[in-house]
Amino acid sequence: MEASSLLRLSTLDRSELEQFVETLGQPAYRGRQLFRWLYGRGVQDFDQMTDLPRPLRQQLQKRATTDALRVVQQQQARDGTIKTLFQLSSGNYIESVLIPDFDTSHTPERLTVCVSSQVGCAMGCRFCATGLMGFKQNLTAGEIVYQVLHMNQIAQEKYGKRITNIVYMGMGEPLLNYDHVLKSINILTHRESIGISPRRITVSTVGLARRIKQLADDRTRFKLAVSLHAPSDEKRSAIMPINRSRSTDLKALREALTYYYQHLKRPVTYEYCLFEGVNDTEEDAHQLARIARWIPSKVNLIMYNPVPGVPFKRISEERLDRFIHHLVAHGVRVTVRRSRGDDIQAACGQLAVLS
Repeated sequence: MEASSLLRLSTLDRSELEQFVETLGQPAYRGRQLFRWLYGRGVQDFDQMTDLPRPLRQQLQKRATTDALRVVQQQQARDGTIKTLFQLSSGNYIESVLIPDFDTSHTPERLTVCVSSQVGCAMGCRFCATGLMGFKQNLTAGEIVYQVLHMNQIAQEKYGKRITNIVYMGMGEPLLNYDHVLKSINILTHRESIGISPRRITVSTVGLARRIKQLADDRTRFKLAVSLHAPSDEKRSAIMPINRSRSTDLKALREALTYYYQHLKRPVTYEYCLFEGVNDTEEDAHQLARIARWIPSKVNLIMYNPVPGVPFKRISEERLDRFIHHLVAHGVRVTVRRSRGDDIQAACGQLAVLS
């Protein structure tokens, strides 16, 4: 059977795997066993699934594919950040990042995996290396999960502990791959997979208003982050083309976030990357503070990570301190995300591959 006609198991969740094995004349529990092999142990070779009967394994080899990811390269930054380059079964490439946060004794307190949900990105944000790639393909739920399983294995080998957090902040706009992103989260939070709490998962979006409302309607339990990066339509549209549409501008975003909070009673995080002379004035801080009052929220300020060929510059520590001061004076909860892994192009906004 040609590869193009094989069933992609990476598109199926646990109940769908049960239904699939039943079409092969097998009891549903074989689907649960298959789920545990794929998403509990990360095994993608049918021959290694030893508690499945041989006839079933032979059927799987003829009828299905796991969309296995191939590790092409792994790099470690000076600060301990680890980036992995994967090749998909399509031939395209993606990157994932493991970010350790250490305590004073250099023991990792948090181990965060930053996963990709698409190859490239269609949003075209002017400051982002991924956006310069354009959009190439969506990932399946399994291809997202496999990234996490691999990086969790790396975390256990290097640090002796499992990952603690997952952020959908790698390549792509997660809400443009809505169904597979949510399915991947359902898999990752299942007790027979990695079993991580949804409260330790954050999905980041540029602000797709319709999809944010859908998150509320679907009663999602993970955290939501909004890539804001400018506090006015004029400035935001100049650096983020998504804002130029009335259906995704700041007015639409406010309406969507209000709807989200009314239904879920869950605060959001605004991600705000600071660019020298672009969005770092006192007036910008005042406008950002007004946005932060739309619903309960916090602002995560991001130090810009240089991207070759992109004209933006990182602000100075002095200007950062002033910006923080203005926000705090308006009662805004503020955190600062420092660059991690920028020496291996693994920091926020730097993920990009040629394929």
